[in-house]
This record gives sequence, structure tokens and C-alpha cells, in this order.
Amino acid sequence: MQTYYDIESTVELQKSLNAIDKSMSQINSHKPLQGELWVAIQEKLRIDWTYDSNAIEGSLLTRGETLFFLKEGLTVEGKPFKDFLDARNHAEAIDYVYGLIKDERPMSQGVIKDMNALLLSGVNHTEAINEMGQKVRKPATPGKYKRLPNHVLRHDGTIHFYTEPIHVPDEMGMLCQWIRENMESRHPLLTGAVAHYNMVRIHPFDDGNGRGARILMNLVLIKKNYPPAIVRNEDRRRYLTTLGQADKGDLQPFLIFMAESLKQTQDAILEELATFP
Repeated sequence: MQTYYDIESTVELQKSLNAIDKSMSQINSHKPLQGELWVAIQEKLRIDWTYDSNAIEGSLLTRGETLFFLKEGLTVEGKPFKDFLDARNHAEAIDYVYGLIKDERPMSQGVIKDMNALLLSGVNHTEAINEMGQKVRKPATPGKYKRLPNHVLRHDGTIHFYTEPIHVPDEMGMLCQWIRENMESRHPLLTGAVAHYNMVRIHPFDDGNGRGARILMNLVLIKKNYPPAIVRNEDRRRYLTTLGQADKGDLQPFLIFMAESLKQTQDAILEELATFP
């Protein structure tokens, strides 16, 4: 089981981490001058993170529609109501993360369940595929671990099965313990990305696992004063490919991909900070 948490140090990975830390130093040098600009940057990240994370899961909202809805609370005609519900829930889950950090709450299964409950708030059912490969609807169970097995049909035609329900509490307990033990000793990108992968691998809930895993990763990063690593919707194919490589025992491509995603966020922040007079 521990092999899922093993991190191999490579030259390429270390180079990516060095680039992240260099950018972090540049961002921190602007902190005395943040003011209202920093508040605006934080809000932009909240909107981008919500848009991209939901788009990866199939939301039809554009970035502009997501911004308009979160700012004004108004829906756009012709788009599914659930997509607006998902946008609201995701933004509230981000706010919950900052509250957790402010209150210095330790990582626990309860925290992860609370995040899932927020992501699925108001959702009545979830889409699933049964053993016959047919699409079915299951009653939503926000904040509760799955009771039935779940799996996914991959693009190559193979079926990937996630952790059996009976093993989920133990595996999630191990994940939370690993995060607590590695929060101080490892680079936060590594701790967050490995946590992200393992939550996806376990797939503890009927729905919201991908969004929840990305939030979990960014909780680790934000807690250590890094910005969120926002996985862009345009990078979805590479994201899923590297997750598949991790399932086969090669975690390196996923770690490097997440490092590059964080660096993209940092570059966007530095671009905004460059406009400060």
C-alpha cells in the first residue's frame, strides 16, 4: 500500500520545485505592496479554480458565465441549473478551505467529508455507470463514503476499478495520517499532489472525487502559503493521462504536471503584480 505514497526524487522534478520556489520568492517580495490588488488576485484565482475544476468534470459554463454567476448570483439561459449549483458549491468549498486554515484545524476524514458535503449540497442524484455499462442515476449521498463499488470506463476501453467500499475508511485514514506526517517534512507541492492522486485512486465518494482531490491538494498548498495549483481545463487530457500513469506505478509524470500547474498559477499572479505601480 505504501508504494502509492512513494516519491522518487529526480532531476526534472527537483528543477520544477526550484522554479516554483523561485517564483514564490518573487511573489512574496510584493507582499508589502499587496493591498486591494492582492484581494482582487485572490478573487480571480477563486473564479478560475472554480471554472476549470468544474469544466474538467463536464460543466458547460464558460469562464465568463462562472464569473458573472458568482459575482451577481444570476444564471444564464440555456445552461443546466446543476452547473450553476456546482459553481456555487465549489466556491463555497474554497471559502471553507480558508476557514479551516484560519482555525488551524488538522487534516481528518471529517474535513474531507465536509468538503464533499459542500460540493454536493443541493444535488439530488449522481450519474453513474452500472456493471452493464449503462448510465444510471443514483441518489446523492453528500459527505458520506460510497456504499457500492465505483469504476470508470477509460478511453482505451478498459475498466478501472477504485478501492472497494469496505476498505475506504482505512485507506482514507491512512491518507490523512500521511498528510499530517508529511506536511512539514516535504515540499508542499509533493505532499499535496500525492494526496490528490491517492484520493482519486481511492475514490471514496459516489461523486465529487476529482473536485475534492484538487481541493485537498490546494488545502495543503495554501496552508503552507503557496497559491493553488489550478488544473486548466485545456490540460484535461494530460491530467487524466498522468493519473493513468500513476495507476500503473509511475507517479513522476503526475507530480511534474502538478508542479507545472502550480507554476502557471504563479506566473499569472506575477503578471498581475507587474501591473502594480
